[in-house]
Amino acid sequence: MPTMLQADWRNSFARPNSTSVPIQWTGLSLAQELNAMLHLGQSYDHRHWELFQLAAIATQANMAPTFEDLLALEHVRGFAPLPHQIETAKRVVRELRGRAILADEVGLGKTIEAGLILKEYLLRGLVKKALILVPASLVLQWTKELNDKFRINAIPQRNEWTWEQEDIVVGSLDTAKRPPHRDIVLRQSWDIVIIDEAHKLKNQKTKNWQMANQIPNKYLLLLTATPMQNQLKELHTLVTLLKPGHLGSANQFSVQYVADKRTAKDPDKLRETIADIMIRNRRQDGGTRLPKRHVQVVDLDLSAEERSFYEEVQQFLRDEYQARLSMHASMLPLLTLQREICSSSYAALISLEKMLKKTSHPIRQERLQKLIEMGTAIPEYTKIRKVLELVDEFDDKCIIFTEYRATQDFIMYMLKKRGISAVPFRGGFKRGKKDWMTELFSRKVRVLVATESGGEGINLQFCHYMINYDLPWNPMRLEQRIGRIHRLGQSEECHVFNLATRDTIEQHIVQILYEKVRMFESVIGTLDDIVSDTRLDAWEKRVFEATMTSSSHEELATKLRALDPRDMSVRKGR
Repeated sequence: MPTMLQADWRNSFARPNSTSVPIQWTGLSLAQELNAMLHLGQSYDHRHWELFQLAAIATQANMAPTFEDLLALEHVRGFAPLPHQIETAKRVVRELRGRAILADEVGLGKTIEAGLILKEYLLRGLVKKALILVPASLVLQWTKELNDKFRINAIPQRNEWTWEQEDIVVGSLDTAKRPPHRDIVLRQSWDIVIIDEAHKLKNQKTKNWQMANQIPNKYLLLLTATPMQNQLKELHTLVTLLKPGHLGSANQFSVQYVADKRTAKDPDKLRETIADIMIRNRRQDGGTRLPKRHVQVVDLDLSAEERSFYEEVQQFLRDEYQARLSMHASMLPLLTLQREICSSSYAALISLEKMLKKTSHPIRQERLQKLIEMGTAIPEYTKIRKVLELVDEFDDKCIIFTEYRATQDFIMYMLKKRGISAVPFRGGFKRGKKDWMTELFSRKVRVLVATESGGEGINLQFCHYMINYDLPWNPMRLEQRIGRIHRLGQSEECHVFNLATRDTIEQHIVQILYEKVRMFESVIGTLDDIVSDTRLDAWEKRVFEATMTSSSHEELATKLRALDPRDMSVRKGR
């Protein structure tokens, strides 16, 4: 046994608070002995952190040649990996021992980096069984890329037996966490686990995080452009999943690194600490530079009819909020209506009609009927008028994003009425239909109208214009949207227009984004413009509560600025 490795082995198991694991070395290599222990199951905890680390160190120490050169580069097909992707793969296998957060900006090829790392370990015999967990809509896309670009025999998960019968499985975390899949996945001995869209693991209390934390793995890759979105605690949660104790306990992390709700204490030290487990490449760095993107907030004034309708809906929501609060009734319909009124009057009308059908209270019926009549009488909608103006001005392909299916249908109707060819794109579409819509957009039609869930994972480098009809209440989701067109392969400058109505919640949302993006940039690194000079905020329930208890725009602005992302509790019944 090499002296260095022996010292590492002894020091690892001598660490404070570390569970002691006796090793009976029977003449096998240390790597073989450790890996054998990983599969015993009964005698040893298969998630034991030090054991996995030692197995990785010992196995790599026995390998030849070294990781200075990637064997995988000789086996890629149909493309040439970029320098930053090669360097990322080298660093993960050489320095980070196969456990890393790949946090490149949107569109820089995290999938390629993960493929290179997986292929390298397969070629060297360090990995046989691999689990790749991605959003359900991306399972076939990931499978195809691994097969076509890396000659990796990846199989899409189709039933509960796929997990154990196939060596390299691509499936969704949502499926894996449900019975009977959960037990089958957890009893497999996975050599490597790769999780895409890992920002969805930011909450330690969710079933997603708990499932990911229990999956046996020797190597682990977490892919996300946004390892932190709303609060510093999310970063600690993600790092703990990858390397427990790297940032200390939750309390230790708070004391050492958290100054206040969205400000890091000693951000330089925090950046240095997470650099040991996280790699982030940016578009502006070296060979990853992309054409410039121009982002503009388009402030709009509601018409008199729209303003009256908006204010009446707000008053109705405030009254309903107080009534439901006293009855401990669900607030979800009100929250939905609040979001929809910022999206489009058309979407709000549909929710109002649903409320009318469900209520038998005469006064509430009369009030809802009056609101519906007000909304129906609006002669023209400000936002859609601006969209039609912009699309005519572009005279080129454009993607329009909205949060709501009803708004999507309305935009499609208005575009068709104007004689503008368009296709929809949403989460409910099966993979084949999504591919068909993308193909139609690429070859025949001018506009793609996409919902949030529909836009996940699509690559539209041939499009250079984007309109955000309504704004997601989270800046990183807006960044994900823009990344659909501003990504590797884009050859033209991109133009993004974010619509926001004055003297509404949208305006306040845009104004309070600044703090959260500054928090992200102080720890992770700078972001390209996502909403021009101003930024966006989130926390739907808290924003909703502030809106319902404010009597003026000034009071609402004060409450929104004071929101603490760590205080996300919602009283029972909401």
